[in-house]
Amino acid sequence: MCANCCKENSQYYAAFEDVMGEYYHGSESDLIPVLQKLQSAYGYLPKDIISRLSERTGIFVTQIMGVATFYSQFRLTPVGEKTIKVCFGTACHVNGAEKVADALCDELKIEMGGTTPDNKFTLESVACLGCCSLAPVMMIGDETYGRLTPDKARKIIRELYTKGAEE
Repeated sequence: MCANCCKENSQYYAAFEDVMGEYYHGSESDLIPVLQKLQSAYGYLPKDIISRLSERTGIFVTQIMGVATFYSQFRLTPVGEKTIKVCFGTACHVNGAEKVADALCDELKIEMGGTTPDNKFTLESVACLGCCSLAPVMMIGDETYGRLTPDKARKIIRELYTKGAEE
């Protein structure tokens, strides 16, 4: 346990208390909305928060983990400052999304679904971004990048790293 975030009355747990007060009404059916709000507050579902949720609700940790691992929306590890979503919809797939994704994995030195060691980027695959005419496409934060090639994707990542270093 760390000295700063794990104190009983710290700000770290204030978000937990806020979520529980607003979204948990004593029913197991409240679990998914509570997990969604906790993830929104923390960026992922920390183990100690899951344990605290279990203690508070009486729902076994294994049940909570069953829900958290069943639904792809939940993350059990921290995400990067920016999320890169690579589209694998039909148009993107047939226009080279896999090669773009391979280039991104190579450039970032992570697997799909992973986060860079410096926590700058998390790389995810998505079913569709709705930008079929720009295929293949990726989104970084709210910015859409289309008509990608592996080289263009690498260049974008390098520019973002350079831009981040200048800030």
